Amino acid sequence: MLADMKNVYHPKISLLIPIYNVERYLRECLASAQAQTLKDIEIICVNDGSTDESRSILEEFLSDARFHVIDKENSGYGASMNRGLDAARGEYIAILESDDFLDPDALEVMYATAKANDADMVKSDFFFYWSKPNPRNERFGFVNPRTAGLIDPYSFTDVFYLKPSIWSALYRRSFLEDHGIRFLETPGASFQDTSFNFKTWANAERIALLDRAFLHYRQDNESSSINSSEKAYCVCAEYDEIERHVAAHPQRKKLAPIVVKMRQDVYLWNYERLADDLKQDFAHRMAEDFKREDANGATDYSILEPWKVVDRKAIMDNPDRFHLSRQTGIGNGRLQTLKRCFDAGGIPLVVRAVKAKLQSPLK
Repeated sequence: MLADMKNVYHPKISLLIPIYNVERYLRECLASAQAQTLKDIEIICVNDGSTDESRSILEEFLSDARFHVIDKENSGYGASMNRGLDAARGEYIAILESDDFLDPDALEVMYATAKANDADMVKSDFFFYWSKPNPRNERFGFVNPRTAGLIDPYSFTDVFYLKPSIWSALYRRSFLEDHGIRFLETPGASFQDTSFNFKTWANAERIALLDRAFLHYRQDNESSSINSSEKAYCVCAEYDEIERHVAAHPQRKKLAPIVVKMRQDVYLWNYERLADDLKQDFAHRMAEDFKREDANGATDYSILEPWKVVDRKAIMDNPDRFHLSRQTGIGNGRLQTLKRCFDAGGIPLVVRAVKAKLQSPLK
């Protein structure tokens, strides 16, 4: 049926739902898609070789003609999303993770915002959601009354540092196709949203920020660590792709220092999540990539927080020693931190660090 629809059916929105072994939450997700007040949508479910009851649950929704299923062998999130993009015929693309769910008016409000602003992209806020011990939502704060409206990401670069949250957005399908924005097809479901998210922000000319939250981003299903050496370096592939994209488009050159800061933040976050036997090797990969960025003149140390300057220089200088200090906690006191700031950048960096801590609401 999808093949026939390619030529005749152009709904307002194609909602893509990648699915892999998520039977526990899938009915709630699909029911929220079915209940959307905007009816002119297609719901493309990409089953990535699930071995649980996910496929049977999908069958329960196929009496609704808007639901379509693509069955494929397990090959990861990126490959699933690209299959969904290839099948989509909507004016806009939306994404819904199979363990999350949407408020009923989500797509209607976002589509109306997209049309009113002729937007390449609409970005709304979202909720962190916990189902246990009692249902609880906490709004993330991605968008607020001060930032809502049409923006230029080149003058509001903070957007590049925020959680990707590609599922709280609409994307004009022709915009994605014109810029060749797709997903890397690396293994599993780790970080494949990273380069996709960056390219949408970097290329969109009209972005509407919407001061509403519709998407409930489930926290109960969050994995705490990465134990596969294959998945450990997926984040590196994403940032290599981002670096390639910036280099291929001279007009994006001013984003290079932002990419450096993004990479360092995400690499260190990834490092902390890795199984212990993977961390030391990853520290060496961090050192290699950071040295290359510095050698290429991409790093702007003035936009890095002082303690991140210290970490960066420690990693490049001796990744094994950095790893040992992280594992043992040696040198993490306040005086030791100030000493490391002094060693990395002298009195100016110490002053920056003290000012930053005094101004922080978390001090």
